Order: sequence, then C-alpha cells, then structure tokens
Amino acid sequence: MQEAHRHPISRVLETCPGLGPIRVAQMMSIVVSPGRFRTKRQFWSYCGFAIVTRSSSDWVQKKDGGGWERAKVEQTRGLNLNHNHVLKHVFKGAATTVITQLASDPLHQDYQRLIAAGTKPNLAKLTIARKLAAIALSVWKSKEKYDPTKHRKKG
Repeated sequence: MQEAHRHPISRVLETCPGLGPIRVAQMMSIVVSPGRFRTKRQFWSYCGFAIVTRSSSDWVQKKDGGGWERAKVEQTRGLNLNHNHVLKHVFKGAATTVITQLASDPLHQDYQRLIAAGTKPNLAKLTIARKLAAIALSVWKSKEKYDPTKHRKKG
C-alpha cells in the first residue's frame, strides 16, 4: 500500500466505489499501465469477465444417414479461463462491497434494478463487477476522480 500511495493515481482510483487502498494497490501492481488495454472489453478479458462463445462439434449426421446438418447448440460457454485471478477477485470483491454496503451508490441501484428484472444474483453481481472494471480503467486513463453522473449510460 505504501508503494502504491507514492503514485498520485492511487488516490484517484480510490474514489471508485468499492475500491479501497488495498484493492487499488493490488490492481496497480498487476495492471501497471492502463494503456495496455485499448478497450474495456480487452480489460474485461484480462480480468476474467469476458464471455466465451467458442464451441466444437457443431455438425451432426442427419437421421436418415444422408449428410450433415448444423446442430442447435447454445453458443455461450461461460467466462474465459485464462485471466488474472487476483484481478478478478479485486473487482468481484468491490462489487460485493457495493452490493452489501453502499446502498446510496448508483451501482447498487443498478444491481437492485437487475434483480427486480429477474436477473440471477450471480449474473447481476458480474454485471456490477464489469461496470466497476470499466469505471476503474476509464478513471485511470483520464486521471480524473470518479463522478457517478459522468460514468452513467445515457438512456
């Protein structure tokens, strides 16, 4: 933590909801530079929040024995397995903090909306973790403190 606090960006990152000094220090030591990631989706993949849609054996033989046909397979296979486990733990822990302790935060209200719409709690938490990762990357790149009104989708 002491080493992380030598960098002024650590205090900026700590303004993000759910990210305290320990989580920021862990994140900074792993990511090092936000410029490594051009988009939030690349960062999500590094954090283990990217959805895997690959599949194999999509073709099955027709019942009449004449030829092959495309099988009806579910494309979504879950989250990517090649990721940084500590970074995933950091953002899922931050999401848990937002969900359980920060009732006035807009992200907590987003979680409540997702639950009310019928989303499973684990998927709603994943959505909040993704939002936190995107916010942290944006704040880090812009070097501006977190502003809840600025990091909202226009809808």
